[in-house]
Amino acid sequence: MKLWGGRFQKGTAKNVDDFNSSIRFDQRMYKQDIKGSIAHATMLGRQNIIPKEDAEKIVAGLNGILADIDAGKIEFEIDAEDIHMNIEKILIERIGDSGKKLHTGRSRNDQVALDIRMYLMDEIKEIEGMLKRTLDTIVNLAALHTETIMPGYTHLQKAQPITLAHHLMAYFEMFKRDYDRLSDCKKRTNVMPLGSGALAGTTYPLDREFVASELGFDSVTLNSLDGVSDRDFVIELASCLSIIMMHLSRFCEELILWSSHEFSFVEMDDAYSTGSSIMPQKKNPDVAELIRGKTGRVYGHLMGLLTTMKGLPLAYNKDMQEDKEPIFDAIDTVKLCLPVFCDMISTMTVKKQAMLQGAKGGFTNATDVADYLVKKGLPFREAHEIVGKMVFYALENNKTLDEFTIEEFKSCSPVFETDIYSAISMATCVNDRKVIGGPAKETVEKAIASAKEYIKRL
Repeated sequence: MKLWGGRFQKGTAKNVDDFNSSIRFDQRMYKQDIKGSIAHATMLGRQNIIPKEDAEKIVAGLNGILADIDAGKIEFEIDAEDIHMNIEKILIERIGDSGKKLHTGRSRNDQVALDIRMYLMDEIKEIEGMLKRTLDTIVNLAALHTETIMPGYTHLQKAQPITLAHHLMAYFEMFKRDYDRLSDCKKRTNVMPLGSGALAGTTYPLDREFVASELGFDSVTLNSLDGVSDRDFVIELASCLSIIMMHLSRFCEELILWSSHEFSFVEMDDAYSTGSSIMPQKKNPDVAELIRGKTGRVYGHLMGLLTTMKGLPLAYNKDMQEDKEPIFDAIDTVKLCLPVFCDMISTMTVKKQAMLQGAKGGFTNATDVADYLVKKGLPFREAHEIVGKMVFYALENNKTLDEFTIEEFKSCSPVFETDIYSAISMATCVNDRKVIGGPAKETVEKAIASAKEYIKRL
């Protein structure tokens, strides 16, 4: 007989038990479920809602169940449907009628809402730690490459010279926002729903603030309908995880390009590459490709959650059981990707000379030629037109701008002097861009120092 079966004259069909059960995936919340039940039982005893002796027996019984689950001594049953009913069933088997009093003043609706919030807060904390390591890895790598000049791109066309450090610090800013987003998401997750009951609270004199304090919540939910039917925090976390994966994917896309023969900017360590079963020469960036591929998986979970919730009336509906597998898998995927990503980029070989040669091609200093003319007094639009014609001439004559003779420069504009050569060297193009956020060595070093201070505060 189900714990809820008093109203029913026969049991559920076997295939319904299998279909209805969530124990195969929600069992991972057993610690949170037991911790929440301990706090609830303690409160029931304090409030004299149940005898204190029963509350003490319940707490002792739950601690014993927790120890046995940790030790692998308990097998959960599909017939008991979910982690909540499994634990309650085991408790009653162990301590008798006292265990039947645990569920006083609560519903599985507010119980599962409690468990998922507690579980997600624990997972957010773990992912924050992984993001912190990611930030640290990027900063340490950037500190080694403040003078490693490479081409910057727009439209995947060479645009202006920058440094690898500057490029890496762009990703630092992205992952920094990811960390801040997660921390902000945690604020809205850190609200305790227990006491909402099935949807309308309870007539028992529950001390919700006590339970919230026991479990480390900052506050309690203020509407019982919303308390059991809110899954915004799940969707918000899925969104945060999707953005993290998007940033990982963008970086991996560049690493895949950079490790190709056509770029040859980096080489992945053998430990983070794979070969071909037929082509013996191949060294494939499969780790980066898998991270890029898994991004779509996490996106799919976000869309699935939004679609599941979009048409649900208040309050709880069984559809909401479908929130767990998507968010669990999204969490698992991010936790799988972040560590291997850090190891991959910290072990790759940077080919500095290839990056420098890449920066010298594609007329990446053309803007600096225009800026030179502007500083000599020409309007920018006139300078832009002159340099455009110079690039066309250079293409026809198969040369770069810094290979022009001084006579060729002067034929384009009489204001050119010999100082043009130093003005458009790669180092000058980079290091004269000292504006805040720019690629100059001294600017990037300040950004790195600021980044290290940010990491220390986490």
